Amino acid sequence: MLRLLAGLAFFPRFLFALVLVFATYNPEPPYSYFHWALTDFSTFNSVKAFVGVVLLTGWTIYISATVHSLGWLGLILACALLGTGAWAVIDQGWLSVENPKVLTYLILVLIAALLAIGLGWSVTRRKITGTVDVDDGPNR
Repeated sequence: MLRLLAGLAFFPRFLFALVLVFATYNPEPPYSYFHWALTDFSTFNSVKAFVGVVLLTGWTIYISATVHSLGWLGLILACALLGTGAWAVIDQGWLSVENPKVLTYLILVLIAALLAIGLGWSVTRRKITGTVDVDDGPNR
């Protein structure tokens, strides 16, 4: 049962990554930081700057954890896995991308999935191989 709960830890990471990605940009104006703060600089204020710093902090945490956890080769492989999976879904006709918004949503979800995989990969690798990360050594 504990392993099942540990496997479910991916979903909160994925949910927060979705919030981060879609809060930064989504194709439905004005429901993203891009549309709210960056399309009209004449209305830029301290609140928009603060929200931008919060989003930038979230992106920094997710990207640095993803690169650190997966490494560049793992990042390329994860992109290839997600990209070819999306290609297969589109190619089989399970998803129509004739509408550009659908393709945009798909790309945003794939970015969130990549970030969530990167954030949780260290834990997954440790469970699969039984190894310990350097950061988890006995002095921690």
